[in-house]
Amino acid sequence: MQVLILAGTSEATSLARQLDDHPTIQAQVSLAGRTRAPEVPDLPHRIGGFGGVDGLAQYLREARIDALVDATHPFAATMTANAVAAARATEIPLAILRRPEWQPRPDDHWLPVPDLEAAADTLRELGHRVLVTTGRQGLAAFQRTPDKHYVIRTIDPPEPPPALPDAVYLQARGPFRLDEETALLDAHGIDVMVSKASGGDATCAKLGAARARGIPVVMVQRPPEPQGVPAFSEAADVVRWLEGHG
Repeated sequence: MQVLILAGTSEATSLARQLDDHPTIQAQVSLAGRTRAPEVPDLPHRIGGFGGVDGLAQYLREARIDALVDATHPFAATMTANAVAAARATEIPLAILRRPEWQPRPDDHWLPVPDLEAAADTLRELGHRVLVTTGRQGLAAFQRTPDKHYVIRTIDPPEPPPALPDAVYLQARGPFRLDEETALLDAHGIDVMVSKASGGDATCAKLGAARARGIPVVMVQRPPEPQGVPAFSEAADVVRWLEGHG
C-alpha cells in the first residue's frame, strides 16, 4: 500500500516513524519547505509545493498513491483544502492527523479572535509590550497596531519583516520549557501575548508562563476542519485506519 503523508509537524514525524519498516505499508513524506532546515524523516521524502489541487492530484496518480494523510499544521488551511479536493478527484481515501487543541484553565485569560487582523485590533485595548508567537506568515497584520513594542519569535526570520517601528525579532524552535518561557516574558517585560491555537506540547509552555504572570493571551482560533473526512489525534490511530484500507 502506497501512502503519502503531507507533513511538517511533530505528529507527521511520529506517523512516519511508526510506518517505517511497516510490513504492508510503504509511506513517503511531503514537506512544504516553509522553514529553512525542516526535520526530514528517514522515509522517502520530497520538499516543495505541488502547484495546487491539479498538481497534487497529478502526483497522486503518477506515484500510484493508495491513501493520503494530511498531517500538516492546523493553520495550513489551503493545503488541507487542496488535499480534500485532490483526494476526491482521484477517489483516494484521505485522513487527517491533528494534534488536540489546547483547552483554557480557569485561571487563564484568553481572548479568542478569528484571525491575525482581529488579533492586532484586539491589542489596542491591551498592554504595550507584546510577544507574538504566530509564525512568520501574516505578520503584516500587526501594522494595524503599530504603537506597541513587539517581540516577534519565529523559527526563521520573516522575509520581509513587517513595517513596525518598534520590534525585536527572535529565532528559536521548540520545544520550550516553562522556565525558559517565563524567563523570556520577564526579560522583555511582556504584558500581552499573541498565539495561534496550534495545540500540542512543543509550544504549550508559553501558556503556562502567561498564566503564572497573569498575562492575557490573544488566541487566534483554528480554521474549521473539512466535513466528512476522518480525523485523528494519534498517529497509531492513523496506522490502524491505513491498515483497514489496505
